[in-house]
Amino acid sequence: MLKTEAELLKKLSIADLERANAYAKDLGRGLQTVRTFPQGVTIFGSARLSQSDKYCKEAFDLGRMLAEHGHTVITGGGPGIMEAANHGAYEIGGRSIGLNITLKHEQHPNPYLTDCITFEYFFARKVSLAMAAKVFVFFPGGFGTMDELSEILCLMQESKMPKMPVFLIGKDYWRGFDKIIGKMLLMKLVNVGDAQIFTVTNRLSDVVKAADKIGHPKISENFYDGFREASAIEKMLAK
Repeated sequence: MLKTEAELLKKLSIADLERANAYAKDLGRGLQTVRTFPQGVTIFGSARLSQSDKYCKEAFDLGRMLAEHGHTVITGGGPGIMEAANHGAYEIGGRSIGLNITLKHEQHPNPYLTDCITFEYFFARKVSLAMAAKVFVFFPGGFGTMDELSEILCLMQESKMPKMPVFLIGKDYWRGFDKIIGKMLLMKLVNVGDAQIFTVTNRLSDVVKAADKIGHPKISENFYDGFREASAIEKMLAK
């Protein structure tokens, strides 16, 4: 190997270590923040909708209802649906968490947060949003919301995370998504059980009832603690 190639590889290796350390730092800060409040309801949705939009009004109502029942409300901390949900919880003195991220546009912390942390990396933020939740709620949104939804569904499908209630709010909006899942079922691309991981509904009370049924875990407890992927357990038992 030429000296210049060896030097280049060494330089790249150092850069990779620095990158890995940056990832670990961002994720570590997020997980430490999650440990400062009990698992609650993580609400996803578009940052682009105005507060006068009907879905933002529903997100506000849901945030308020959840806080009235003592549930922590967690969002991505930005405007749109996130701001509305945080506002609803914040208005009555509930715990209103924002797991924000640095972006070129749209994203800035909304003013209705009791706790806030800003991430550099999407994956660290998504892990923290998942770790914070005992229930997941998805309002209408764009690519970011679909990315978060598909990842949560995939992780639950593959038993990489505990199966928790997932609600898609707005039957009109999510009808197309539901049809796509139906096509997947016909082509046997997913199992019947996979299609039952989520619930499409217009009733905000469904979310509150699910959160009430799970109850209020202590700050020191988390549904991920002690959780091992099902495939790993099966392999261990098969030995």
